[in-house]
Amino acid sequence: MTLLTPEIESLFQRYYRNDQDLLATVLIHSECVARKALDIIEKKKLDVDTDFVKEAAMLHDIGVVKCDAPAILCRGSLPYICHGIEGRRMLEEAGMSRHALVCERHTGSGLTAEDIIRQNLPLPRRDMCPVSMEEKLICYADKFFSKSGNLTEEKALDKIERQMRAFGDDSYSRFMKLQAIFGV
Repeated sequence: MTLLTPEIESLFQRYYRNDQDLLATVLIHSECVARKALDIIEKKKLDVDTDFVKEAAMLHDIGVVKCDAPAILCRGSLPYICHGIEGRRMLEEAGMSRHALVCERHTGSGLTAEDIIRQNLPLPRRDMCPVSMEEKLICYADKFFSKSGNLTEEKALDKIERQMRAFGDDSYSRFMKLQAIFGV
């Protein structure tokens, strides 16, 4: 069963028509994230909007096409950290404001205004942490898959924890709160 609906496919084709290699990478990654989220919903018996989770998980990284990260085939001009806010802009233009928030809020374990200021990130000075259960679930599931190397290989929890620690105690703490909710 594919998770790529005609509406989502149309959005990707609009933005990725000249970059099919990156599109393939993003779709594989996004489908892995979506399937992980759906598995957690089933195992944890979560009361969430499953259709929205499928759609938003497929779209959460749409903004990478505008970013510069050659190692993962991104040939845009923006710093990679901007892929969430760029995805938000793209999906808001498409009238998908709820999905757009997932794009903005999934980076790391979420970013606070303090994180953005302290790290001097090229982002708006506002909190970008997942709020709804669906946003939190996609943010969590996203940490288990990379857009480089073996795209379908699920990362071990201890590796994710090390990665989150590298971004500071606050990031690690936010991830561990997600782990407490969604860990299976």
